[in-house]
Amino acid sequence: MSQRILPARPVLAGVAVLTALALAACGTTEAPAESAAPGASSEAVTLTDARGVEVEIPAEVEDVVALEWAAVEHLQVAGVPPVGVADVAGYTDWSGTGAPLEGEPTDVGTRIEPSIDAIAGLAPDLIVTVLGADDAAYADLEAIAPVLVLQGADAADPIGTMYADLRLVGEAVGGQDAVETAITAYEAHVEELSATVEEAGLTGTPLAHMDGYENGGQVEIRPYADGALLPAAFESIGFVNGWPGEGDAQYGLGVTDVEGLTALEEGTHIVYMTVGERDVFTQQLASNAIYTELPTVQAGNVHRLPDGIWLFGGVESMTAYLDALVAALSPAP
Repeated sequence: MSQRILPARPVLAGVAVLTALALAACGTTEAPAESAAPGASSEAVTLTDARGVEVEIPAEVEDVVALEWAAVEHLQVAGVPPVGVADVAGYTDWSGTGAPLEGEPTDVGTRIEPSIDAIAGLAPDLIVTVLGADDAAYADLEAIAPVLVLQGADAADPIGTMYADLRLVGEAVGGQDAVETAITAYEAHVEELSATVEEAGLTGTPLAHMDGYENGGQVEIRPYADGALLPAAFESIGFVNGWPGEGDAQYGLGVTDVEGLTALEEGTHIVYMTVGERDVFTQQLASNAIYTELPTVQAGNVHRLPDGIWLFGGVESMTAYLDALVAALSPAP
């Protein structure tokens, strides 16, 4: 789903059903206290991850491998940038603006098929991923180090899940203070943006965020329904979700075709993001009569946001997303 054409949902991307990929493994390498990473916990801890598994985390975790991009961001916020990252180039393309990669982590394969050899070669203390892998995949990783599996997303509480995953990572690496500071800063920024949206007369404006991609010569649309992280974020600053359809139970994502866009009410703004020159909204759909006759298209209410903001990320990504959204919709001075 993501690969390079369209932002794969977190971890792997499924078409209509998301198969969050992720593996995680924990490690038990203990470094001397004097060489511990800033904020690293001085004591081993046992945490229950999204699988319901109790994971024993060694003291003073320093070397961590992240197999999902949201996990990369959470680790950086917690003060322990990962030494290994799945698909470094993809992260740079899809997340490098909102949450720039820190350091020079080793690429450990793709998010769908991480390299066990590359991960083992780093001798990590911990491996962090999200729900979606099978037991055998987790077992392969756990042979290297302890595995901490994050929820990744939950349409029942997308913002709360983002916070919970970040806090779990913070506990694992001793970065609780940094995590709480980041959450407080995010919530303060949400309040500021809410005031900006109100002052601009945009409160209550319906938005429909969606991904567009070509599949076998046909354009497919992946709308972010109620329960997805993005609508939850933009609703928190005063917008409303203009997509009327339903999404899956984890990520809140749906699937439709061009004809399905006729369900959008007049006044709804279409918002999307892609990477590079592939843009079905300005290319393939430019000659599609159904699309070009949509009231929102006729009104010029279609907005491409800047590249490099991960739409399934954490507080830094959501801050960048909301800033870009407000900038795109605010009336020109």
